[in-house]
Amino acid sequence: MGEARVPDPNSSHVVQFDTNTHGSSLSQLFGFSTIKKRGHGSRSWIQIDQSGNSRVLELDKGTLMRNCSLPARDLRLLDPMFIYPSTILGREKAIVVNLEQIRCIITADEVILMNSLDGCVMQYESELCKRLQMKRDQSDDLPFEFRALELALELTCMSLDAQVNELQMEIYPVLDELATSISTLNLERVRRFKGHLLALNRRVQKVRDEIEQLMDDDGDMAEMYLTEKKERMEAYATTNHYVQSISSGSGLSKSAPASPVSSSTGFHKLERALSSVLPSSRHGSMTSSSGNGYNIEKLEMLLEAYFVVIDNTHSKLLSVSNWFLSSCALVAYK
Repeated sequence: MGEARVPDPNSSHVVQFDTNTHGSSLSQLFGFSTIKKRGHGSRSWIQIDQSGNSRVLELDKGTLMRNCSLPARDLRLLDPMFIYPSTILGREKAIVVNLEQIRCIITADEVILMNSLDGCVMQYESELCKRLQMKRDQSDDLPFEFRALELALELTCMSLDAQVNELQMEIYPVLDELATSISTLNLERVRRFKGHLLALNRRVQKVRDEIEQLMDDDGDMAEMYLTEKKERMEAYATTNHYVQSISSGSGLSKSAPASPVSSSTGFHKLERALSSVLPSSRHGSMTSSSGNGYNIEKLEMLLEAYFVVIDNTHSKLLSVSNWFLSSCALVAYK
């Protein structure tokens, strides 16, 4: 599996622990060695910015909660000490992603990825940095957060499909041996494969359900438009400052009477500024993405592409499972 990097509290360097062991430990599942909580619960993260630059940081839960406006329960989904089913959550300022080994927080400006030497995590980091650096010379209308989310979905779907194919190839010779020789060893191997099939089916099914659930909820998809929401908040702040400056009469002499013409012009400028930033209300400025069919359609198309991939993997896995069970029943009948 490789080595897991954990920050040393007495050094700025990264300490490495060997995790090349066998079994079903959490370190094998997620590429982490056992991490003991200390201090404020600081952990090692990989920060990737919009330009494709990455660096390793040590961040505690409090800092992440404040900077990303996340509740503590969302951060628990990223904790390597626990096993949670795959989840994608759209929040006010971030998208929380827990897809197999890829556990990260995506904002409008950066990705904060749980640090690990797991192959899938390392591939995500290197591939995202490469794609973001190439973006400078390419025209891509996808915002930063969707590019980061797309890669997480892509690698997760590819990994699960590869695991299904590998398990399928391992099952065939075992069933052939069982058909010719029913032994305790062969029966134990079949029992293990049955457990692996059930566990893998649950994981594939959860990723499939998560993508489908997102596609069925326009509000959830709208919540994930972080760049758009950030731009509207910045525009709102600018307009709000303009409103306050006009209300306080800054730049005008208090003794001079207001000109009807200039007042009318200023009012119309303000009206146009407000209409461009606030389509309906202050609350509407934060959620109006749900009414933007084109924007939501772009995200929906992205999700549909990976739903097709994971649905195909799920169908393949069901076929393998049905064939496996029928073959075992046939052997038992003989």
